[in-house]
Amino acid sequence: MDPHEENDSINVRVVEPIPGYVEFITRGYATMVSALKDCRECGFELSKRTLLDNAYITWAEIGLFFMCAVMWTMMRRGLTACLFQPFAQWCRLQQKDKAKMPESAWKFLFYSMSWSYSTYLLFFTQYSFFHDPPSVFYDWKSGMTVPTDIAIAYLIQGSFYGHSIYATVYMDAWRKDSTVMVVHHIITLALITFSYAFRYHNIGVLVLFLHDINDIQLEFTKLNVYFKTRGENYYMINDILSNMGSVSFSITWFWFRLYWFPLKVLYASCISSLESVPNIPFYFFFNFLLFALLLMNIYWFLYIVLFVVKVITGQMREVNDVREYDEEDTEKAEQLKVRGDNADHQNSVSEGKHVQNGVMKEKHL
Repeated sequence: MDPHEENDSINVRVVEPIPGYVEFITRGYATMVSALKDCRECGFELSKRTLLDNAYITWAEIGLFFMCAVMWTMMRRGLTACLFQPFAQWCRLQQKDKAKMPESAWKFLFYSMSWSYSTYLLFFTQYSFFHDPPSVFYDWKSGMTVPTDIAIAYLIQGSFYGHSIYATVYMDAWRKDSTVMVVHHIITLALITFSYAFRYHNIGVLVLFLHDINDIQLEFTKLNVYFKTRGENYYMINDILSNMGSVSFSITWFWFRLYWFPLKVLYASCISSLESVPNIPFYFFFNFLLFALLLMNIYWFLYIVLFVVKVITGQMREVNDVREYDEEDTEKAEQLKVRGDNADHQNSVSEGKHVQNGVMKEKHL
C-alpha cells in the first residue's frame, strides 16, 4: 500500500451522528461528574493560574472592542434620526408603533448582517463545525492564532453586545423581560470574551449562528405588525407576513435553540471537548455559561407557548409581542383603577365625605 494513502486513511475523521436528548443527558452527566471527581485541585488558585497561563487578549483588542461598541451606538442614533423615524413618519404609522419601529428596524438590519456572515463562515468556507460539532476542539492549542475571518465575527458580535447592554437600559422600550435581556447580554458578552481569550472561537461561531436567526424573524414579525396599519388604512400583506413570521419564529426557536443548540453545542462542549483536550481550561465555567444561555432560551420559549395558547383560546386575535401585550394589559388595568378611584372620590364628596391618605373621613363644615 502506498504510504501516502495509508496516512490519508488514518487522518480521515468519522463525523459523529447527532445524538438524542437521552444520550446527551446521560453521557453529559456522567462526563461532568467524572471531570468533577478528577479535579482535585479545583479552586481559586488553580483558576488564577489557568487564567494567567491560557488567556490571550491584548489591550489593542480591548480598545478596538470599546471603539466599535461606541460606533454601533452612534450608528443607531444616526440611522434612527435620519432614516427610521422619518420613514415611520412618512408611512403615517400609529403613534405607539412609530416609537417602537426604529428599534426593530435597527435590530433587523444588524442581525441580518451578522447571521449572513456566520452562515458564510459555516457553509461557504473550509469550516465544518455545523456538520461535525466535535471538530471545534480538534487541534486546539493554548494561545493558537484566531483566523482573521473568525476574529472579525467576534469583533462585530462582541462590540454589538457591549452596545446592547447600554441600549437595553437607555434606548430600547422597557418590557416585562428587559431585566432578563440585560442578563442575557452580559452572559453572551462573557461567552464571547471568554471563548476568544481561551481560543474556543470555533464553537463560538456555531453558537452565534444558532441564535441570530431567531432575532431576524422576531424583528421582521414586529415590523410587519407596525406597518399593517398606516394612516387610516389596513394592509393585509403585512398582516399575512406577520403571521408567517410568527409561525416561522416559533418553529425555528425550538429547532435552533432547543434542539440543535444542546445536541450540537452543549454535547461538544461537555463531552467532545474532554475527549479532544483532556483537562481543557475552564471546562466547568464555560459550560455553566452555556447552560445558563439554554435556561434563558427555555424561559423565552414559555412566552412563545403563552402566545400560542392565547391565540388558540381566542384571547389574542392578532400577532403581537406577548411581552408588550402583558404590559399593555397592566397599563389598562392601572388606568381603570385610577378612573375607579376618581369616581369613588367624586361619590364621597357628594355624600359629604372626603378622602385623605386613602382613608375615608367625614367632611366637617
